[in-house]
Amino acid sequence: MHRRKFLGLLGSAGVGTIAASTAQAAGGKQFEGYPDSFSVLFDSTECIGCRKCEQACNEVNNLDEPEKPFDDKTVLEKKRRTTSDAYTVVNKYEVPGKSEPVYRKIQCNHCMEPACASACFVGAFRKTEMGAVTYDPSVCVGCRYCMIACPFHIPAYEYDKVIEPRVMKCTMCYETRLIKGELPACVEACPKEALLFGKREQLLRLARRKLQTYPESYVQHIYGEEEMGGTNWLYISGTSFENLGMNTDLGNTPAPQYTSGALKLVPGVVALWPLLLGGIYAVSRRKDKIAEQERQESVEQAVAETKEQAKKELEEFKEKAERDKKKEVEKAAQKAREEAQAERKDEEGGSDE
Repeated sequence: MHRRKFLGLLGSAGVGTIAASTAQAAGGKQFEGYPDSFSVLFDSTECIGCRKCEQACNEVNNLDEPEKPFDDKTVLEKKRRTTSDAYTVVNKYEVPGKSEPVYRKIQCNHCMEPACASACFVGAFRKTEMGAVTYDPSVCVGCRYCMIACPFHIPAYEYDKVIEPRVMKCTMCYETRLIKGELPACVEACPKEALLFGKREQLLRLARRKLQTYPESYVQHIYGEEEMGGTNWLYISGTSFENLGMNTDLGNTPAPQYTSGALKLVPGVVALWPLLLGGIYAVSRRKDKIAEQERQESVEQAVAETKEQAKKELEEFKEKAERDKKKEVEKAAQKAREEAQAERKDEEGGSDE
């Protein structure tokens, strides 16, 4: 079902009930993720900021080319976030006490219990068994609750698209590569193996082994193991995660526990949508009618003022023409009198002789 059909069918019988049951399931049921799902482990000590992951993501998702090429490192001088045309970005961080900068790759963290899915009352977001959080634009109504709910500020809206804009984010290459048995594009493109792909539990064991083997090289924490109930994108770092611009006070409570209470109200809201939309439509129609009436009155007033001004200018022109005509007649009469007087003088002079 496309979004326009969804909006059109909200008022039909049964649709409100279906939407309500979906939202109730999302709001009342606690889902604890898929323990055997895939994950990606990012090691900031290995990342060199080459942006190969950005380029691979751009190509596999057929995104618009950026203004500057991917080998242009000047873009790293400014902190960036994901956009509708960039599902992943790399940022550079200058860390006190370190001679070299540190880099971090940013993309959807694919939460075990995703906030975007718990906030979406039409089920546009789905947590797959493979670990990826996917998005179905055909049912999205553009409410953008997912953007508000995401604790990592990842989903981006296509504000530049007038017809059926979408919410865009990384999908871990679920449809293009993952279900075909291929690695996510960014993982495959990384030349330094800063990105490792595998089962989540295996990557957690690998991360712990790295932390234990090289305690002087790593902060003793795996970001994403428990944050917000856990994520399928994991991080280890040689510097504090705060230095990498990461939020470290999110807690370990899964997002659905925060949104479940609010989502219980959604069925009633959905049921009222036809009335709400009908009211908005009526108000909009009334505003259009008033605007049209005001426009017509403005046109009539402008026409009347134009006619009045034209009439005034015509009368002024006639008066001026009449004055000019009188001046010309008077000037001609004066000239005739002067000529006649001159002739008489000439005649009188001739008779004297």
